[in-house]
Amino acid sequence: MISPILITSASQRLGLAMADSLLEEGYTVVVTYRTLRPTISTLKDKGAIVLHADFSTETGIDRAIDDIKAVSESYRAIIHNASDWAQEKDHDNKHDLFNRMMNVHALAPYRINLALSQSLSSQGGFSDIIHMTDYVQDTGSEKHIAYAASKAALQNLTLSFAKKLAPKVKVNSIAPALLMFNEGDDDAYKEKALKKSLLETVPGAEEAVKAMHYLLNSEYITGQTLHLNGGRNLK
Repeated sequence: MISPILITSASQRLGLAMADSLLEEGYTVVVTYRTLRPTISTLKDKGAIVLHADFSTETGIDRAIDDIKAVSESYRAIIHNASDWAQEKDHDNKHDLFNRMMNVHALAPYRINLALSQSLSSQGGFSDIIHMTDYVQDTGSEKHIAYAASKAALQNLTLSFAKKLAPKVKVNSIAPALLMFNEGDDDAYKEKALKKSLLETVPGAEEAVKAMHYLLNSEYITGQTLHLNGGRNLK
């Protein structure tokens, strides 16, 4: 039996698209969710193993690690997709905000990677860790300061774990800019957003799915970041 692939936070958007794609290819997929949505029941019906997890606290991270390890003794890959898009203007307690961003985006991946480092197994090939980071890891963000800092920390963890877990485990990042619009985004916002990249397109979740498969199938990439930004860095 091929070891399962773990995806943290797969109830919507990129995580959901990646989970669906892996299930369609016949992988055993373990997904976590923080908020119960109808998509979780759908994933379960398709064969996914679903776990509730809240990575915003150390207690929640501890519980999630125990639950993840109880599912399987080995994992083919870990995809860290859990994310919290919080911004400073909505929170009076900046200390709690910063800690929460670091817990979700840096501490949870750090702890999970260490806890499962001996469990990563791929029959006849490499195992993988993929960190879903963000375009703002390199640019910062005046509206999402703590978020950007925590994503930069996650990107740095890519480098450290690539060194620590070589040569059996490949560790890489995928750093998207805007891949999908949100419900409620108006035409003015969409037009402005499209102009931020050279390619002037919002390609959808499939772009992240293709990047995921590329990294999982690669035999010579580790410690790298795939930038999915349409050339935004050159604008």
